[in-house]
Amino acid sequence: MGALLALASAACYGLVDFASGLLSRQVHFAVVTFLGQIGGMLLALVCALSVPAQAVHHADVVWGALSGAGSAMAMHFLNRGLSRGPMSVVIPVSAVTGVALSALCGVSFLGDRPTALAWAGICVTMPALWLVSGGTTGGKDRPQPGQLPVDGLVASLGVAVQYISLAQADRASGLWPVVVGRIAAVVLLVPSTWRHSSDLRQPARRLGWAVLIGAGAALALILYLWAAQEQMLAIAVVLASLYPVIPTALGLLVLREKVTRAQAAGLVSATAAVILLTLE
Repeated sequence: MGALLALASAACYGLVDFASGLLSRQVHFAVVTFLGQIGGMLLALVCALSVPAQAVHHADVVWGALSGAGSAMAMHFLNRGLSRGPMSVVIPVSAVTGVALSALCGVSFLGDRPTALAWAGICVTMPALWLVSGGTTGGKDRPQPGQLPVDGLVASLGVAVQYISLAQADRASGLWPVVVGRIAAVVLLVPSTWRHSSDLRQPARRLGWAVLIGAGAALALILYLWAAQEQMLAIAVVLASLYPVIPTALGLLVLREKVTRAQAAGLVSATAAVILLTLE
């Protein structure tokens, strides 16, 4: 069940990132990120009120807030990268470091002891994500040199903080750490959004999409939290971090971004990683 929950989280994140990338090319990325966190906060609150919590301790609040800080960092820089570069490059780059740091943290500090098959899956995942990022596009979507590595790598640090912190929350706290995280993210994103407040003057449909996209991201995070409670952090993070496969495939199929041999090999490797990790 833990593996299925993590894969469901990856699927949600993949669809969210694809939609967020498209919207960030029409509305300023800071506005998309901010409204998304508001949408995530509303959904998380509804879900938290629906799922009983035995006790919420101070530590759970702290871990939730730290996770929210990671989410704010990840989505801000991810959407900035998506607003000016191809999905098939930006999103996979954002996942590689996040996978590595989270898995290493689980093994080094949290007592995770993956099986031989799981280690094989972890080792396959990181080069698979890197290979998936080998796609290129032409024309106006081509990023300027040096932009995407910065955006993607900073976003990946946020992803690692988000995943590692949320996994430390006690099961008894229910979904309240996710709510606290969304509140923290909204507060942290206010300054960057304020500077672009004029961009809030958009058609209601676009603003509504931003809110719905954020609600989808919150759902993905809830699924990840449940997955991390069912199995080792290293495994839950790696499976949940396979989300780049979906927007990359959609970028290739829907946006006609060019596929390379490296990307094809990466997609095949990601499939192999899923099989190895779900068999562990």
